[in-house]
Amino acid sequence: MNWQLFGESFVTLFVIMDPLGTVPIFLGLTSSFSAVERSRAARQAVLVALGVIVAFAVFGQKILDYLHISLPALQAAGGLLLLLIALELLTGKGDEPTSTVGVNVAMVPLGTPLLAGPGAIVATMVFVQQSDGWADWSAVALGVLAVHVTLWLAMRFAGLVHKVLGDSGVLLVTRVAGLLLSAIAVQLVADAVRSFVLNEA
Repeated sequence: MNWQLFGESFVTLFVIMDPLGTVPIFLGLTSSFSAVERSRAARQAVLVALGVIVAFAVFGQKILDYLHISLPALQAAGGLLLLLIALELLTGKGDEPTSTVGVNVAMVPLGTPLLAGPGAIVATMVFVQQSDGWADWSAVALGVLAVHVTLWLAMRFAGLVHKVLGDSGVLLVTRVAGLLLSAIAVQLVADAVRSFVLNEA
């Protein structure tokens, strides 16, 4: 197996998906959950993210070509969706019972686009396109799997952080997470606009 490619794919996806940075956002979105519900949400979010990443790794370019969607368009859409979630975290509207009725936060926005966002999708697609043979493909697959295991561990033990911080601490972390998430969302949209401009130039 190509261990260098494994290291490159793991480090790249680790930085993009940011398991440690996901913890405060995860706590904010699951602040009203019990320990069991939070554990189940962590597992579902990672499985959804893994499924999306694998699907785009295998069929991504064909899907985008068929729908005539460019990568910047996908990036902008993910950024706008994250911005909506960030505003809910900042204003506290996400704490209202009516806002989460019938919505599984483990799938949206945790699984996608927070974990399996445009950055992670594009990076994985690039690694797959650059791979040549089973040794490279195995390295990329193992790198993707390793990052998702790290994500699961980070969210699985986020409950310990909740116990240490308490409700007031989690509320503070939620507001900070909302601010950070809004910055990430704006950056995604800005990068997408820049790509559109460069492509048109």
